[in-house]
Amino acid sequence: MLRQALLAASRSGGARRVVETAPFTGDVVRRFIAGETIEDATRVTGELTGEGLLVTLDVLGEDTHDKGRAEANVEHYVELLERLGAAGLGTRAEVSLKLSAIGQTFDEDLALENAKRVCAAARSASTTVTLDMEEHTTVDSTLGIVHELRRDFPDVGAVIQSYLRRAEEHCAELAYEGSRVRLCKGAYAAPAAVAFTDKDEIDKSYVRCMKVLMAGKGYPMLATHDPRLIDIAGALSILHERDADTFEYQMLYGIRPQEQRRLAAQGAQVRVYVAYGREWYQYFMRRLAERPANLRFFLRSVAGRA
Repeated sequence: MLRQALLAASRSGGARRVVETAPFTGDVVRRFIAGETIEDATRVTGELTGEGLLVTLDVLGEDTHDKGRAEANVEHYVELLERLGAAGLGTRAEVSLKLSAIGQTFDEDLALENAKRVCAAARSASTTVTLDMEEHTTVDSTLGIVHELRRDFPDVGAVIQSYLRRAEEHCAELAYEGSRVRLCKGAYAAPAAVAFTDKDEIDKSYVRCMKVLMAGKGYPMLATHDPRLIDIAGALSILHERDADTFEYQMLYGIRPQEQRRLAAQGAQVRVYVAYGREWYQYFMRRLAERPANLRFFLRSVAGRA
């Protein structure tokens, strides 16, 4: 119930005004958001990669309904990738791209062409792109664009959300050699007909999906902060004789940073999902919905400063 309420609030203009104007919200947001500018993003990327971590950068902003705005988002990604390449960070940092930010909402062909531009810029910077998965209604469209992009850019990453009932099926389809697949739980609202709503069911689906990916020939990117799931991932890597460089863990910037460093120190590949930009509200609310601990942190911070 709490998760659904927070996800509903992420779409509410009234809730947005309350959160954005609340005292000390900015202090809490900075725990999860690396900043607002490309300079902020490259600075944080340099810090994290200097500690032995990998990075994926997400430019905040989605649900674009304007061709000009979509073009501006593409140009921002191209500039970001040029900066990463110039700084020599391309081998340690990739980018995550939401198709709704570059035209998918109103023109799927435009989104594909825009994604190709970002992928070309990533290749020039010696790095890669992973297409974020968004609302359940866009799954088929997004996977179709992944398929098209992989004709010219085979290293493009896909994302599967375990809260969706077809997640295991999609994982089986994507577990082929060279296929990079991020597995996450999912942070969007969806009807029970297409998604699990119970936390235990979502976790069970995550484990089933993880078993498929770790047994396959692709490159699993396991996005979770859950200690139980991390332990299961470790056991599966031993079972399937996977070397540390054949899969990775992924965690969000600002969440369990000590665990990120612990895993990296043990030789695991750990990638930090770093979001930045001014359009932080929806992303922030989904982070609260994902983990009750995040909401408790937020409320304690506000109460302690009031």
